[in-house]
Amino acid sequence: MKTRTPSPARKLVLAALFLALAFVLPLLTGQVPQVGSMLCPMHFPVLLCGFVLGGPWGLAVGFAAPLLRSVFFGMPPMYPVAIAMAFELAAYGGVSGWLYRKVKHTLPMMYAVLLTAMVAGRLVWGAVRFVLAGLSGSSFPFSAFLSGALFTAVPGILAQLVLIPLILTALQKAKLTN
Repeated sequence: MKTRTPSPARKLVLAALFLALAFVLPLLTGQVPQVGSMLCPMHFPVLLCGFVLGGPWGLAVGFAAPLLRSVFFGMPPMYPVAIAMAFELAAYGGVSGWLYRKVKHTLPMMYAVLLTAMVAGRLVWGAVRFVLAGLSGSSFPFSAFLSGALFTAVPGILAQLVLIPLILTALQKAKLTN
């Protein structure tokens, strides 16, 4: 299904909306400290930005969101968390946007792109955390990678796998996305 190409101004406004959501969602989920960060609230708008606006926009919003949120709100802490998240979310937005433009917009392909973007983002996060740990003279063992990338993020991973395709399907039916 093809709709008319969004204007640059519309893309900029939508990117700003996704960035604002990346600022606000952690404030909402943070009200439940036990599960708030486990839901990975900044990931949702970045993944959606990639799917809706494309790779370059998803990459830019993903990279900027954790860094700006750290500057404005003090969370996540800039070093090493926000820096690693910037690369992780940039990978989410970039991979989801670039791949989604290359495939048919069917539900199975939507899941394939989403899973690929999620794996790529987590691998990038792990690589950046490993480099940052080396720069600071500490270590980042594989167990820390598994814990941060997988075990503590299971609720967020499941929520992304359920909600992102539902939202994208609704946007497609409303003809609000390509």
